Amino acid sequence: MTVKRISPAVLHPLKEALTLAFWYKPDLRAFLTSCLQTRELVSQLDWTDYKRSVVAQLVDSLFASQHRYFDELLNLILATADITDPSHLKKVENGTAKYAAAVEALDSLRAVVDPYRRIRSEEEEAERRRATDKAKAEMQRAINEKLDELKKLFYEIHQLEPQPRGYALEKFLNGLFALYDIEAKAPFKKKGEQIDGAFTFEGEYLLEAKWQKKLSAVAELDSFASKVGRKLDNTLGLFLSMNGFQKTAIEVHSQGRAVLILMDGADLNAVIEGRISLPDLIRRKKQHAARTGNVFISASTLLNEH
Repeated sequence: MTVKRISPAVLHPLKEALTLAFWYKPDLRAFLTSCLQTRELVSQLDWTDYKRSVVAQLVDSLFASQHRYFDELLNLILATADITDPSHLKKVENGTAKYAAAVEALDSLRAVVDPYRRIRSEEEEAERRRATDKAKAEMQRAINEKLDELKKLFYEIHQLEPQPRGYALEKFLNGLFALYDIEAKAPFKKKGEQIDGAFTFEGEYLLEAKWQKKLSAVAELDSFASKVGRKLDNTLGLFLSMNGFQKTAIEVHSQGRAVLILMDGADLNAVIEGRISLPDLIRRKKQHAARTGNVFISASTLLNEH
């Protein structure tokens, strides 16, 4: 079971390991300075005292103030346990015996250090989750800010005359697809009464968008389906008709192998209001068409599915 506090049982092995792994106090001081972020902990020690006493001062004070220095004590335990070969001791007088004693002390410390490694692993995992959650929150905040801009533009478009409305819709679609990192082969372009483009999202798509008073009819879907059919296999078409589709058009293109999925202005409204993301909307429309053959299902219906 993972411990949540440093046990007194680890203090003696830690003190022995620190005392025996360093012969000279400057080496010990340099090691402690590298381990501890709170530099005063090292500088305030009485370095004129014996090495064993210096180590005891530090370890005992860290242990007594775990509420403040838990991370520092944990760092010191793990860093000391990671000393695998104190071969520098072999160079001092009676070095072989000092080396052997240090190795034995470090082995004793490592024998009790596993619970503290698990603490650090849990802390690192918790920190990773916090960092991930923060990144997600920041990303969502950025998306929401951009959606607010697009929402304003979307509502302004409704007030425009047909010609400027088409160009405004082109700008809107380019911004919307870019927001969700959906790779457009080229910026969507207005051609006459429609907007054409192509994009990649879990496959290749052609795009056609129309904003006209009438509902899009069978002939318009037929024409677009022909364009899609001339492309490579597995290319699909996304047809956006801001004012919707004739019932017959949906029924005709829901027969046989579907090569189109359909979207209307209400679907776009659900996206810019943040009720569903554009990638999720496209993905779920495609899945619905693949399962049922029906090339149109509204965002509101998808959101009400259980």
